[in-house]
Amino acid sequence: MPDDSTNGAYDTYDRLISLLDTSSVDYKLIDHAPEGTTDAVCALRGHPASEAAKCIVLRVKVDRRTTRHVLAVVPGDRRVDLDAVRTLFAARYVGFSDAQTAERLARAIPGTVLPFSFDPELEVVADPGVVAQPRLYFNAARLDRSLLISGADYARVAQPRVEPIAGPVPA
Repeated sequence: MPDDSTNGAYDTYDRLISLLDTSSVDYKLIDHAPEGTTDAVCALRGHPASEAAKCIVLRVKVDRRTTRHVLAVVPGDRRVDLDAVRTLFAARYVGFSDAQTAERLARAIPGTVLPFSFDPELEVVADPGVVAQPRLYFNAARLDRSLLISGADYARVAQPRVEPIAGPVPA
């Protein structure tokens, strides 16, 4: 697959739009200044961070020989609770994936990771606070464009494993 990270990484944006269109999802595209950090992009889009999907690729070592990769999706005003993920997978270790692996699996550059997976090696686990959002915002595999859909549509199309994986709001 060619590296096309200059315009949003690979073909992920087009693949997302095609998936939403073929799934009859009502969505809104929002153009804004290029931004990849949750708080800053929420300010540009004009909504509270609680309505954003924060997406983090994790490395989960189940045992000495088995490593899984998990896309953790939590509300933008929360953090990923690594202990909750470790317990969920009965894992020995859970940590953040290295940038190269995260980009390869998410098919997106940092700051543009979608709450969807287009790679069978990347399992999506979403916190109940994400799927419960009537308005869910996230960068659309591009730093300069975001998407707004309902949490219900997100759950229907992405089909994440829904588990409580969000920690408290950072101080």
